[in-house]
Amino acid sequence: MDWMNQAAVSAQKSDAVFFYVFGLSVVFLIGITALMIYFVVRYSKKRNPVASQIDGHVGLEVVWTVIPLVLFLSIFYYGWTNYEYMNQAPRDAMAVKVTARQWSWSFEYPNGKQSKVLFAPIGKPMKMEVRSADVVHGFYVPSFRIKIDAVPSRTNSTWFQATKVGSYDIQCTVICGVDHSLMLSKVIVVPEDEFKAWYFGGEDAPEPGKSFRASEAHPDLKDLPQGLAVLTAKGCLACHSVDGKPKVGPTLKALYGRDEQILMAGTMKVIQVDDAYLRRSITHPMDQVVRGYPNAMPKTQLTEQELNEVVRYIKTLN
Repeated sequence: MDWMNQAAVSAQKSDAVFFYVFGLSVVFLIGITALMIYFVVRYSKKRNPVASQIDGHVGLEVVWTVIPLVLFLSIFYYGWTNYEYMNQAPRDAMAVKVTARQWSWSFEYPNGKQSKVLFAPIGKPMKMEVRSADVVHGFYVPSFRIKIDAVPSRTNSTWFQATKVGSYDIQCTVICGVDHSLMLSKVIVVPEDEFKAWYFGGEDAPEPGKSFRASEAHPDLKDLPQGLAVLTAKGCLACHSVDGKPKVGPTLKALYGRDEQILMAGTMKVIQVDDAYLRRSITHPMDQVVRGYPNAMPKTQLTEQELNEVVRYIKTLN
């Protein structure tokens, strides 16, 4: 059902239970309402001026007890089998580590690759191992009908098998701080060969799904400065502000040319922010961690042109 935006097997199964329960509810609503109207008219005082004494009917009592019991048990069975299905990921599912933090998502794949959006091949099961680096968050993909809490010091898991190529929203369902509304990301579902080319490729392998990602996820980027458009499309602004406001990472405002204390190879150093530092911090962020901030930023894959635009834009913030 395209109008329901079902993009995974889990969505189809969840919606099937929903429509089953909804259908039964509609049938009972219509049936009970019709019977109620019938009895109001049929046994009105005008038609029956003298009330009749009714002692009961064992057969009817058995019927209206057994039928609802069977229906409720069928709802339980239907829901339970779907719960069991979603609770156990297939053995061949790819396990992706999902880390939530104020206010961004990061994804790490079995080969060590990291990304700010979740890449998934169509038709292949993907297991999400979800945890939080700070407070409680909620990992929710509406089009897949999956939702699970991200909790500190504990890993929760869920899984999905995408059925349609496209870009799908990831949202946080738990109020987690002042920028909770900005805690957004995407699931990018692509053909398996395109995913494998990125997954098994080197650091310079192009990210999959670029043919539809930019226009679908960020339709207004054409009106932004090119460097800001790249920062927005890559999800960088979830952790870095451009107005001096403190976030998970250092603000980009007045960053260029500033002296920063960084931890490099286990040693604290003072460096001046220049082009080389910015480029290195984007492509290999864990090599140079600014003092007072967590070592949380994943590698960001940018083309040479995108890197140049980002550095040029950061310079304008001075």
